[in-house]
Amino acid sequence: MSTFSAPIAEQIWDMKYRFKDAAGQPIDETVEDSWRRVARALAAVEKKPDLWEAKFYNALEGFKFLPAGRILAGAGTERSVTLFNCFVMGTVPDSIDGIFDMLKEAALTMQQGGGIGYDFSTIRPKGAEVKGVAADASGPLSFMDVWDAMCRTIMSAGSRRGAMMATMRCDHPDIEKFITAKQDSARLRMFNLSVLVTDPFMDAVKANGSWDLEWNSRVYKTVQARTLWDQIMQATYDFAEPGVIFIDRINNKNNLNYCENIAATNPCGEQPLPPYGACLLGSINLAVLVSDAFEAKAAL
Repeated sequence: MSTFSAPIAEQIWDMKYRFKDAAGQPIDETVEDSWRRVARALAAVEKKPDLWEAKFYNALEGFKFLPAGRILAGAGTERSVTLFNCFVMGTVPDSIDGIFDMLKEAALTMQQGGGIGYDFSTIRPKGAEVKGVAADASGPLSFMDVWDAMCRTIMSAGSRRGAMMATMRCDHPDIEKFITAKQDSARLRMFNLSVLVTDPFMDAVKANGSWDLEWNSRVYKTVQARTLWDQIMQATYDFAEPGVIFIDRINNKNNLNYCENIAATNPCGEQPLPPYGACLLGSINLAVLVSDAFEAKAAL
């Protein structure tokens, strides 16, 4: 009898998480071998590794607990890959050197298997003056296209393409272009997009007031807050993007708000992180931990 509940589950394990040699031949003969590999690798740093290997294996056995995918794919393989799934990169500088330094960091992180979130609000808007070169800025969307091409090029570890989240503040002058960017079906396909919504913006929406789009203290355009909100909602309804992140709520509720500022999330949006933050998301399978499910005597 197969350990897997469905053929597709076994196929995903074989494609994404099964340890194979350079020729593609399996080293993990069974999923139990994968669990043993992970348990042994994670227990190696403990004072009593044999004890903790048994505990870790028991948690994994029968799919009671699923660790983050990079752990399942990379632990115990001795390969140069990250065991963290998701990152938020450092603040993107508003300079050509700084932008491409961040691009390199992102490429190396994705090569190791990590997904990344970025806040592109720090890049000057399209048409802004670039002093010293007698040119106008191309804007954050143009650099997001470069990131998107890089992500398509790099195959992340374990046959996993890179995943990215891009955020932009609701008062950035290019926010309207950001909202509609993925309505072009060929553009920014490697990104999820989310608008950073602030409390003052929501107050303006409720009051049907005006809203300044500004960067570096210069107002580039003034719009009706409710019109901008409706644009976001319509795009989300029609194209499933962008999402919204209530960023002031996140920072106000963050226990570490005295020492960090959050402006982005992991690629799927469930974990806000500060610059250079990382996260691992494991899954507890409650379905296999409940006895007599849906009965009066149901228990964990």
